[in-house]
Amino acid sequence: MKEEVKLMKGNEAIAHAAVRYGCDGYFGYPITPQSEVLETLEALMPWETTGMVVLQAESEVASINMVYGGASTGKAVMTSSSSPGISLMQEGLSYIAAGELPALVVNVMRGGPGLGTIQPSQSDYFQATKGGGHGDYHYIVLAPSTVQEMADFVGLGFDLAFKYRTPAMLLADGVVGQMMEKVVLPEPRSRRTPEQIAEQCPWAVTGDPTGRKRNVLTTLELESDKMEVNNHRLQATYRRIEENEVRYQEYFMEDAEVVFVAFGSIARICLKAIEDAREQGIKVGLIRPITLWPFPTKRITELASKAKGFMVVELNAGQMVQDVRLAVEGKAPVYHYGRMGGVIPNPQEVFDATVSHFPFLKK
Repeated sequence: MKEEVKLMKGNEAIAHAAVRYGCDGYFGYPITPQSEVLETLEALMPWETTGMVVLQAESEVASINMVYGGASTGKAVMTSSSSPGISLMQEGLSYIAAGELPALVVNVMRGGPGLGTIQPSQSDYFQATKGGGHGDYHYIVLAPSTVQEMADFVGLGFDLAFKYRTPAMLLADGVVGQMMEKVVLPEPRSRRTPEQIAEQCPWAVTGDPTGRKRNVLTTLELESDKMEVNNHRLQATYRRIEENEVRYQEYFMEDAEVVFVAFGSIARICLKAIEDAREQGIKVGLIRPITLWPFPTKRITELASKAKGFMVVELNAGQMVQDVRLAVEGKAPVYHYGRMGGVIPNPQEVFDATVSHFPFLKK
């Protein structure tokens, strides 16, 4: 079958991919710069073709609790929002994680703190990778840098969420959400039948009218010993994810003396800076974390044994750089270059900032 190439925004690609995945329900609330996700779903009207529910909730709090309810029944459900909206969802996300439920959350980041700006940012890194709500929990965090990955990571996020019974977040910055690129949409899947859900999700709260099977979902446990057992079970799941699901890409790393670390749209800017530097004979490379959690800690530790230094570039005041420093373990210097407030650096600015810390790069 010939591939069908489309030109669309990253946000639009998410909506199309969700319908094609066989998503059962989307519950969300408009906020810039991700509003096109909901708008595109409304235009596609999948309730008439696949039976997918699309509902604009009255708030972000309502939407994440609708996701909580839908996920508890074994359905493939999702929401999308942007930074302050995701902050409002944190309690619900903690409940979903504690309930060991699969769900997909899309966060197209904008600048903060507060209402901030509608311009792009990467300042939700801490909120996403450290479990922004209460309790000891994680969720899988995927960081796309292209519109194609925006589409591909919808299916990947759902698949990982169901594999490990945990929420997954697609963490994009506003650049990737708003820019237009060519994309090949995934092949359509059918929504699962109730029989398939019963077989694949024996834990689901299905409301069996016969009373022969009754699953009860609760995240409340008043006995400390039992609550600790629940926590140990969650931590065991997170260890399996860390062992099996780390994803990253490397560029020009064979002889790199200085390693850039960047994700999302900034990784693309860094790659251009590296290509320009390579034309001048300057040996720099890039590692782009695709999973921000689990983070490619082991690989960065390995690179630290031969690199002369690391340059972490982000659209924030310095968040991922902390994980890089922990991974490097003091074996090489780690510097940070960040822009905030929606300001996006160009490749020359990134390179100049790097040379200021590693003057030996200047030929």
